[in-house]
Amino acid sequence: MSTNIVKVAGVDISTDHFIGGKRVASANRFADISPVDGSHLADVSAGGKVEANAAVEAARNAFPAWAALGPKGRLPILKKFAEGILARASELAAVETMDNGSLVAGNLHRVIPRAAHNIDFFAEWALTLEGHSIDSPEVVNHIKYDPSGVAVLITPWNAPFMLTTWKVGPALAAGNTVVIKPPEWAPLTCSLMADIAKAAGVPDGVLNVVQGIGEEAGDALVNHHDVDRISFTGSTDTAKIIGQAAARSITPMSAELGGKSPFIICADADLDAAAQTVAAQYMNAGQVCLAGTRIMVEKKIEEQFLEKVRDASAHMVVGDPREKDTRVGPLIHKDHFERVAGFVERAKADGAVPLWGGGRSNFGDLYFEPTLFADVNPSLEISQREVFGPVLTWQSFRNDDEVVSLANNTKYGLAGTLFSRSEKRAMDIASQVTAGTLWVNCFFVRDLAVPFGGAKDSGMGREGGSWSFDFYSDIKNISVRKGSFA
Repeated sequence: MSTNIVKVAGVDISTDHFIGGKRVASANRFADISPVDGSHLADVSAGGKVEANAAVEAARNAFPAWAALGPKGRLPILKKFAEGILARASELAAVETMDNGSLVAGNLHRVIPRAAHNIDFFAEWALTLEGHSIDSPEVVNHIKYDPSGVAVLITPWNAPFMLTTWKVGPALAAGNTVVIKPPEWAPLTCSLMADIAKAAGVPDGVLNVVQGIGEEAGDALVNHHDVDRISFTGSTDTAKIIGQAAARSITPMSAELGGKSPFIICADADLDAAAQTVAAQYMNAGQVCLAGTRIMVEKKIEEQFLEKVRDASAHMVVGDPREKDTRVGPLIHKDHFERVAGFVERAKADGAVPLWGGGRSNFGDLYFEPTLFADVNPSLEISQREVFGPVLTWQSFRNDDEVVSLANNTKYGLAGTLFSRSEKRAMDIASQVTAGTLWVNCFFVRDLAVPFGGAKDSGMGREGGSWSFDFYSDIKNISVRKGSFA
């Protein structure tokens, strides 16, 4: 057991890597600072090539036995893993809040339970892939989902625990072993995940965690010659760098990237429900890739709807994410705060007008006011690039062709939200918007059985249901001539 233990929110956490079932320290370390109050949480081991090599080797050595268990053999272990997450939900929620500034109530009641479900769901789904066959006139085709090998999983800081389990669940259920690279701005709950996995009986080497800076630990992992899959969630620019590394070794890669999603409100919509949902785009201080940040309102209801959104947004209280009344917590890091503030200042210089917000909240250094810009030309940077903060833009449209054109006028295509009481109109518009997910009269509903991913610069590949196993498996067809066996 590592002697490098810190206590965060009353929880003991190792600050070292987890490789081959053991804690491994590095001489180099990086500081982990809480966005909630600026406190120094830990000095965390910073890995590089040495740690990456050791973790991949441990995962490779553990792979044959884990793969040989099959879905039924892995099921009880993964279910115990999920149960272990739920048993420590309050601890995980508290640590996640201190580490990345997300609301503790949301973590406790939604995020951590969803993380446990990610493990449990995919463990069960793997069973459905066994015995799959397709009958042809001359042969019977037996489809097998063979484990691919060692998967490198690189996860972001805005929801590190939940989004890591979103990858770990199908990767382990498929029979792979994994090396997790957690985000350097919020690494602590991934360290706790390793302890929970070990306590659940996940064999040594099956789940490894290498902490560190992306340009060092991440670079060493994606360029490793003995990696079979790379799954990344993060920025488009980083994905391009990882994609180049993956291409050199022909390593399959999945990428869920940024978004600049449209939020379309038709005149026939339930305006009260739509306004509440617009205000919800400020959740997690806008640090949500799926957020509908480009508000598009049918011209005939523009003034009426704006007042409803103003009223709904007034309840988005900025404050300490540990307090029950808080709806908007801090941005993750001072560098990210400066990035968001830069977008806002340039938008003002470009002629966009903040209807509310537009600067630092009085609550604290990393707390940004919920902001809405009007007079926004679709060509402006604030309309085109992902801000990843509590900043929305407001545009109006007169007809469906116009709003489809507006919605598709970015390089992104991750998601979209649409409110209308007309099924035909809603489906017509949704069918023309380029995005991996379109929510109609709802938002942020992600059933694990359905495909999820982005178009254009928002990513490649799909996760969820069998789509996850298509990625994490080597799919084989055994084609047997009928009547050829005695």
